[in-house]
Amino acid sequence: MSRHNLEPKAVFDFFDAICQIPHGSKHEEQISAYLQEFGKQLGYETISDKAGNVLIKKPAYPGYEDCKTIILQGHMDMVCDKRIDVEHDFSKDPIKTFVDGEWLKAEGTTLGADNGIGVAASMAVLADKELRHGPVNCLFTVDEETGLTGAEALDPAMLDGDILINLDSEDEGEVFIGCAGGVCTYADYKFMWAPIAGDLFFFKVEISNLTGGHSGDDINKGRANANKLLNRFLCKVAEKYEFYLCDIDGGSLHNAIPRDASAVFAVQSEDKESVRIDFNLFAADVQEEYAATEPTAKFLLQSTDPCSKAIDKKVTYNLLKSLHAVFNGVFAMSQDIPGLVETSSNLASVKKSSENMITITTSQRSAIVSARENVATTVASAFELGGASVKHSGGYPGWKPNPRSEILKIAGDVYRDLFGEEIKIKAIHAGLECGLFLEKAPHLDTISFGPTMRGVHSPDEKLNIPSVGKFWKHLTALLEKAPKK
Repeated sequence: MSRHNLEPKAVFDFFDAICQIPHGSKHEEQISAYLQEFGKQLGYETISDKAGNVLIKKPAYPGYEDCKTIILQGHMDMVCDKRIDVEHDFSKDPIKTFVDGEWLKAEGTTLGADNGIGVAASMAVLADKELRHGPVNCLFTVDEETGLTGAEALDPAMLDGDILINLDSEDEGEVFIGCAGGVCTYADYKFMWAPIAGDLFFFKVEISNLTGGHSGDDINKGRANANKLLNRFLCKVAEKYEFYLCDIDGGSLHNAIPRDASAVFAVQSEDKESVRIDFNLFAADVQEEYAATEPTAKFLLQSTDPCSKAIDKKVTYNLLKSLHAVFNGVFAMSQDIPGLVETSSNLASVKKSSENMITITTSQRSAIVSARENVATTVASAFELGGASVKHSGGYPGWKPNPRSEILKIAGDVYRDLFGEEIKIKAIHAGLECGLFLEKAPHLDTISFGPTMRGVHSPDEKLNIPSVGKFWKHLTALLEKAPKK
């Protein structure tokens, strides 16, 4: 099956068009301009703000003018990640998609179905002159993936409606009515370079090709964190041998479980064979521990060019011990919703941010503000005890569930009529923009749903093709059943 012959055709055609336009987070200028031109060509009122958010207003189908106004919302940015061996420039190269059975995938990069498919569905609604619905406002926001800054900057006047349907969920047949809030915690380790010389042997260690995934949706799936694994090995070496850390680099995005990490270090030449043996034992242990979740993991230890300097011993010790101690994973499960992660933390990246600074980025999530603050303090404490300078981002709010929502009931009734099944009502541990919208417009009756995706925020991202058809039928039928004012 060709990617150009997928159904529903309008949705997939618009998604394919989006894939041709660079739209990484904080670089949405082209996609924002494209959407503005799209709305104007259709003859609809089209508004943009200073942040780059776009609102396109479609009038009601004749006879549906007395329906409540529905806001369809999705974010136009995508997570840009690729496999190490893939050449791809997200600032100019299109996303290359292909069909694999029932899935649409990308060639070695993130697909951008999160949330390009939600944007495409809204565009299909705007373009279809035969759809029956009340007034529909399609809102496209920027920079969701790196901090929800588009939603945060949004003028409340752009939330001119009664109902908000967020199209940024990833499991068809489920409707979400709540999400976690989040905050990032950053730790800076300032260090001095110390000259090194002597009979030393230099290694580069790489842990790569882990499964990774979304730091919210996938945090409870038992997947390995590349930063944690790398540091675990470095700690073993530092405890046994004279050790010099020359470089360290792991992870990339605050909202992705890191798949790759590397470091350059030196030991006395007489210890090099022992280090190789230790690494082989370490790799075997990790492969056994994560046999179910990390079948493609790669472990590489090889010689590398000598360095003339290393990170000073004190900071090296404090850094490795803090990384070993810092919490990563599920912190607490929900006491109200079985199986839902309540609070978590992700050790996202470890990088040299300047010539004399290593910056560690972590992200914490919880629907409960006090729990989020507690886990962020727990993470900060591990770094502060190691002498780091710690700061937190401003954070973003969660979305409190409303099980008595009018649009939720209609969505459930419509789904039952269409497919003869009950829709599942859930909350999600990932962050959605709904919490910020509800801060600005508390009256909005809000739900979120979408087609099935897997592996989002990683090059394994894939979109289930049949689920897009069900999602589209559900969405359009729901619009037709919009409640009266």
